[in-house]
Amino acid sequence: MSNSQFSMAKRRITAEDLYRLHWVSDPAVHPISGEIAYVEQYINEEHSDYNSGIWLFPFQGDAPIPFTYGPKDETPVWSPDGTQLAFLRTTDGKRQVWIIPERGGEARQLTHVENNVRSLAWSPDGTCISFVAKTAENPSSSTSDGGTQKAQLKGRVVNRTKAKSDGYGLWDDTRDHLYVTDVTSGYTVQLTSGAYDVAEPVWSPDGQRILFVARIAEHSKEDTDLRKQNDLFTIALGTSNGDAAAPLKLTHTELHIESAAYSPDGLTIAFYGHDRHAKDATQTRLYTVPSSGGTAVCVSETLDAHLGNAGMSDMRSHLHVGPPRFSADGQSLYTLVTLEGNVHVYQFALDGTFKILTQGEREIYQFELTSDEQHIIAASTDVALPGDLFRIAIHSGTEEQLTRVNDSLLDEIEISVPESFWTEVEDGRRVQGWVMKPAGFKEGVSYPAILEIHGGPHAMYSNSFFHEFQLLAAKGYTVIYTNPGGSRGYGQSFTNVVLGDYGGRDYTDLLSAVDEAIRQFPFIHPERLGVTGGSYGGFMTNWIVGHTDRFRAAVTQRSISNWLSMYGVSDIGYSFTEDEVGGNPWDDCELLWRQSPLAYVQQINTPLLILHGEQDLRCPIEQGEQLFTALRRLGKPTQFVRFPASSHELSRKGHPQLRVERLQRITNWFVQHEL
Repeated sequence: MSNSQFSMAKRRITAEDLYRLHWVSDPAVHPISGEIAYVEQYINEEHSDYNSGIWLFPFQGDAPIPFTYGPKDETPVWSPDGTQLAFLRTTDGKRQVWIIPERGGEARQLTHVENNVRSLAWSPDGTCISFVAKTAENPSSSTSDGGTQKAQLKGRVVNRTKAKSDGYGLWDDTRDHLYVTDVTSGYTVQLTSGAYDVAEPVWSPDGQRILFVARIAEHSKEDTDLRKQNDLFTIALGTSNGDAAAPLKLTHTELHIESAAYSPDGLTIAFYGHDRHAKDATQTRLYTVPSSGGTAVCVSETLDAHLGNAGMSDMRSHLHVGPPRFSADGQSLYTLVTLEGNVHVYQFALDGTFKILTQGEREIYQFELTSDEQHIIAASTDVALPGDLFRIAIHSGTEEQLTRVNDSLLDEIEISVPESFWTEVEDGRRVQGWVMKPAGFKEGVSYPAILEIHGGPHAMYSNSFFHEFQLLAAKGYTVIYTNPGGSRGYGQSFTNVVLGDYGGRDYTDLLSAVDEAIRQFPFIHPERLGVTGGSYGGFMTNWIVGHTDRFRAAVTQRSISNWLSMYGVSDIGYSFTEDEVGGNPWDDCELLWRQSPLAYVQQINTPLLILHGEQDLRCPIEQGEQLFTALRRLGKPTQFVRFPASSHELSRKGHPQLRVERLQRITNWFVQHEL
């Protein structure tokens, strides 16, 4: 489809159009009728927060209807008989489980635990709901005075290596533990306790046990924060006197396990995981193991691809994908696969053979199956669509778009549709990229271009919608984006490229892609180039301007500038620096400094805008501060913008007004420097 088909009588997109966007997620298919519950999120009228409600799409209907009005409802899950819908609702800052009848009516609050709830699931007989909630690790140490005295100032004792987490803050002495609540009475039992966290719980088909992923210390001196491998455990429901049984360890592997599911007969467990042979760059694969425990077998051995969704977008952040789905006969598994700029649904037989069930240039970011396995309900985005639900026939491939949550906005604005290109690089690899023409494009005119670099680095730009990219195109820029070495989606050896070599072949991949884009798209002005990126993309932006003056202006976002300090201040710095860069400050000081952009600050001549969230614990703000201070001390052109109360996720789920300001500052910087 050509740009001209989108541009007729349409206006250019603005940063403020973020306020009008809606986001669709979490489809849940009714087990009998096939109607679909899903979440629709939007920004409230005051632009100060996000609201969300649950909508229903009738199986035979032609339009969705609102089911709950929030203002903060999420994670719909149908009961096994379809008579009730459980969901999470946040009121007064606390997220709890609520239930509403199938045909609507008054929702009732089911849980009343102290901390926020997540990961809810119905028992197979529909009498109970399990959930995970933060729980005090040592409740007896609480110093609460019941409100009779003023709170005392007190030092915070830190006794964990992982003492903070981006988006959550400093560790608050709580752990994620498993609970079960009776749906009728509301009686709640805590099933797990101790110095570990429960993740991804799922009921056994007979309802007698709950399976979960955890990293439980094998001896008292083990620091599980330093261990990347974990295992599957099950726990039986409480005894007649209410006491919980001890967790039973099912696997004894060297795998990093992410989520798991039971086969319909309960005899087999399928899970996502990897053996960490390439550390964090290792592609996630699909495994099975007997539910009684034993040796795990890789089902996806024949496919050199990442299982799950590694696609990047500024339309969402870390949506829950869930475990692989067994077929009704237990002989195959459904899963998302990330490959060459797309994310699709695949079906794997247990012998490792597979077939691709969805098609097209798109990113399917979530999916569910209808109970008869005739259709896939896919939450899908493409370069011109922020995201909607589709019903896709498994056997014929025909599909129907069910929601159109952004049609009113899309009818108004001009969309730039990217063109894909490939670059042959010096070691024989092929690097995929895209070029977006500027709004109002005219043949024969040369246009400035901005190189966008994704984070991760083990992520992938995909055929998905990016508000930021569309805004840059609306401002008259060509946008170049690409998946350099280190990205997922192109096989394990491609992902390994950056390990121990940040700023090496990934750097040359990016510059080669710019050269190839200029060669293939002659409307790109070769001397009017800008560059920007966030996280790893911020690191690479810093690295680029420290090694070439080719770019007229640059914007570095939530970046890394110094691996030596990153090691000790980031929530994942100690493991990430060792795994990715290859060392630590006491043994490998020279290595870490040599691969730090700050070491090359004297060579930076490109005007550099530094954007950073003040509550970013992944790439803490001191990384931006160090770079800014050095640039100012050296008299280099720079500006530093600090965003208050903002984590590493500012561009995807930060405060709406700050997200808009961030976009405006990026575009204004490039305009100011006459790019």
